[in-house]
Amino acid sequence: MRSGKRTSGNRSERGLVRDVAAIAAAVGAVGASFGAIAVVAGLPGWLAVTMSILVFAGGAQFMAVGLLAVGSPVAAIAAGLLLNARHLPFGLALAPVIGQRWWQRVVGSHLLTDESVAFTLAEQDPARRRRSFWLAGTAVFVSWNVGTVLGVVLGGATGDPAALGLDAAFPAGLLALLLPALRDSDVRRCVVIGAAVAVLTTPLLPAGLPVLLALAGLLALAVPTPPRWTRRTGAA
Repeated sequence: MRSGKRTSGNRSERGLVRDVAAIAAAVGAVGASFGAIAVVAGLPGWLAVTMSILVFAGGAQFMAVGLLAVGSPVAAIAAGLLLNARHLPFGLALAPVIGQRWWQRVVGSHLLTDESVAFTLAEQDPARRRRSFWLAGTAVFVSWNVGTVLGVVLGGATGDPAALGLDAAFPAGLLALLLPALRDSDVRRCVVIGAAVAVLTTPLLPAGLPVLLALAGLLALAVPTPPRWTRRTGAA
């Protein structure tokens, strides 16, 4: 019995490490896209790396670089703050897991990402939740920053973004970050409405404003899901 439990437990731990490693590898690839895009957009390499270390917010960093490239620093700051507002409920939900000591809260809050939250909430045991959070958070932080450095080097090696397809890396990176969330029907509604608003207002407004107006897609959350759709989902 003991041997069986130990074997099962070890397999579970190996599975966790394997899954975290797979996510970290994907995050590193997206981080490389960010570093390359930042350099091609005109940001100094050291600034891109510093942003990844201190800000450490993938979607917000992509958006900030895109808006800075078109000369909208105020829009970049506002969009980043709004995009990362989701971390407030994340922090409240994971506060017992992160720890009570001040350094645990400081470091843990910095490692709070969609990936670390997802791995943590997937566990039921408090000890495994704690291990999952710190393992996923640390792995993603390291891979994102290593990827950024590689991207900076890659982006600095070519003066033409199209030479390596870097002109498409910005939308591709955002799409990669968004795809897992599209499994939720409410998220899909918000995305469709937000994208429509951005596309329709882009020819009419200065750069940066359509991105902020796309947040109107969040209003879809205030509209109740049709009962017919609810019954269909429940039946499935």
